[in-house]
Amino acid sequence: MKKETAIKDNCCEESVFAKLHRLHARDLHDFIYYKFGEEHNPKDKVQVAFMKLWENCKNISVDKAKSFLFSVANNSTLNVIKHKKVVLKYELKANKNDNDIEDPQFLMEEKEYMARYQKALSHLTEEKRVAFLLNRVEGKKHKEIAEILGISRKAVEKRIYTALDQLRKEIDGI
Repeated sequence: MKKETAIKDNCCEESVFAKLHRLHARDLHDFIYYKFGEEHNPKDKVQVAFMKLWENCKNISVDKAKSFLFSVANNSTLNVIKHKKVVLKYELKANKNDNDIEDPQFLMEEKEYMARYQKALSHLTEEKRVAFLLNRVEGKKHKEIAEILGISRKAVEKRIYTALDQLRKEIDGI
């Protein structure tokens, strides 16, 4: 009698294992397929789960086998997904670092350009500079600027366009 209960208590007997495979393989495959999709190889996850069951057959009772199989398949799929996220994060970081390295000549030209731009802005009258910066830096519309400054919309347009014209003359290629 003890031998019969021992057989029922674990999955090590070949016929019991085969029966478990027949009963749960299809459901396990469908579970992984529906939850994670085909790209995570549900057939492989089923095989991994049954291999783990066979390796641990002495410790797993027949009534706990289904739960064990689904847990192993789910966890192995989640581990693959987690690994893919780590790889993707590393690749994105590597690509970002590659793109962050700028040409020293470009950095020098940018610095020179910003100095010329700041100098040209300082040559604008206060009215033109305020209207221009509200429009171009803060993104305000002509109507909003007119309300803020208490002037007409046409006056705002004139200030912005004359400021642009003056800046173009002082800075080549703006």
